[in-house]
Amino acid sequence: MSYPVYPSAVPRAANEFLSKVELYIECKNLLNRDVMSKSDPCAVLYMSRKGGPMDEIGRTENVKNCLDPKFAKPITVNYYFEEVQKIKIAIYDVDNTTYTLSDDDFLGQLECTLGTLVSNSPYVKPLLMKDGTNKAGNGQMTVRAEEVKEGGEVAQIMFKAKKLDNKDFMGKSDPYLEIMKPTIDGGWQVIHRTEVVKNNLNPSWRPVNISVHSLCGGNRQQPIKIDCYDWDSDGSNDYIGGFTTTLEEILKSSAGEISFPCINPSKQAKKKNYTNSGVIFISSCQLVKEHTFLEYVFGGMQINFTVGIDFTASNGNPSQSSSLHYINPYAPNEYMAAIKAVGEVCQDYDSDKLFPALGFGARIPPSTQVSHEFAINFNPQNPFCAGIDGVLAAYTNCIQYVQLYGPTIVSPIINHVARFAQAAQQEEPAKGAHAYYVLLLLTDGVLSDMGDTKNAIVQASKLPMSLIIVGVGNADFSDMNELDGDNGVLKSLSGEPVKRDIVQFVPFREFKQKSPAELASHVLAEVPKQVTSYYKMRGIKPSPPRVAPAGPVYPGQAPVMPPGPAAPSPVV
Repeated sequence: MSYPVYPSAVPRAANEFLSKVELYIECKNLLNRDVMSKSDPCAVLYMSRKGGPMDEIGRTENVKNCLDPKFAKPITVNYYFEEVQKIKIAIYDVDNTTYTLSDDDFLGQLECTLGTLVSNSPYVKPLLMKDGTNKAGNGQMTVRAEEVKEGGEVAQIMFKAKKLDNKDFMGKSDPYLEIMKPTIDGGWQVIHRTEVVKNNLNPSWRPVNISVHSLCGGNRQQPIKIDCYDWDSDGSNDYIGGFTTTLEEILKSSAGEISFPCINPSKQAKKKNYTNSGVIFISSCQLVKEHTFLEYVFGGMQINFTVGIDFTASNGNPSQSSSLHYINPYAPNEYMAAIKAVGEVCQDYDSDKLFPALGFGARIPPSTQVSHEFAINFNPQNPFCAGIDGVLAAYTNCIQYVQLYGPTIVSPIINHVARFAQAAQQEEPAKGAHAYYVLLLLTDGVLSDMGDTKNAIVQASKLPMSLIIVGVGNADFSDMNELDGDNGVLKSLSGEPVKRDIVQFVPFREFKQKSPAELASHVLAEVPKQVTSYYKMRGIKPSPPRVAPAGPVYPGQAPVMPPGPAAPSPVV
């Protein structure tokens, strides 16, 4: 799971100079809060602008069982030369799948200004406890700052290996690669870590996509170090070997596969007949232009927003205040709050503001059959609602007439939206980047069709589509993280992996005490990257920016919904 970059608490003035900076973080000698193993650290960055509150900006990945982590995922921040931007980087031992940090152990923090980090990179300081004076053991943090160059080239590299050394007694090595670039202080900074390929001495890794700026700063002769490790669950990963190369050399693979001996210097020094610890191959490397999300938006791409709502009986009787579907005249329920928060962002990218709203898990009078794909405005020929307020109005009307039932089956709604996304995909060669679909799925419990849902998501990952799942209520949503890809690459029942990451899951309860904007920011943070990853996968460039009409533009009327059939009478 990836974490959000929240909007600044203070609006940016038109004349402010803005740069983006990536912060690479590593730590040494962290406190160990785990009894049976080692801490699982994650770095969280907070920032205050113009005296405002400290807002969370982003997080690194979690590094399992490690007291000396080198986080591969940088945190990107907006940098304003003319401002004092106070930052705090806190390290937590994260042993669960919840987003909140209140149940995670604090390991130490660093506080300074962004200007200090930028002007003193690499910035090395001891970690302190929350009081800001006492040291957090012998913990130390190093932060490196680099300016982000957007819209440049991306290197798409295919790695595989053969005959790697076996480091495991009971099986085979579980290899992964670390890609590093040199730092100004003579060290190496990890910029990418591949997935682990379990129990395999001849692994093939998924394609690696790294911006040329991140890889070598645009200097194709700059050294690049690639190391191979055997992953161990206790964090004591074994070094297999590695090699040093350059982007210039890697690019030779565009004419044919190239290979590098995987060398372990320690073994090489001990054994006279040592040759290598395996061979790493680069099957191909291509440099492609990295188009931005806004380039597709400026080219006319539309985001089509659809809502899917859980009407199963586990939500409780809607007439009772304990129900998740209870309509309180003074405050929205969790379903309504999530629809409004996410929908109000998405509607800005949809010109007609007409949103299909679907339900599942209920009986629709007068039928006694349970439906897992019905229009909540009771008009299957025209399930569109005018704006987010129209969706909410249809929802509050629908809840009066349907009979909540079950089970919780969501794959039909995913497939419903996927059919429209597939139709849009078929028009792409003629129209370019035309339409992208975002499905907001709200549910209160564990899915009854997890296998079918995995199959649906794998197929949807090939289409212009993203899926946002919001868990409503207090159920155990731990299985949802499997759909989010947090526990590895999602696969269908037949073993087919997703083409790209399209799912974001969040339990609503973790944002109950926060602003709606914070919920929207979290669940939508990945959508721009998912959009660009889809069009990159398809080789589709943005259309030219739209040209303003030559004549005067007069405001038009909001679309009028065609009349649908009357709502069914309540079932007594």
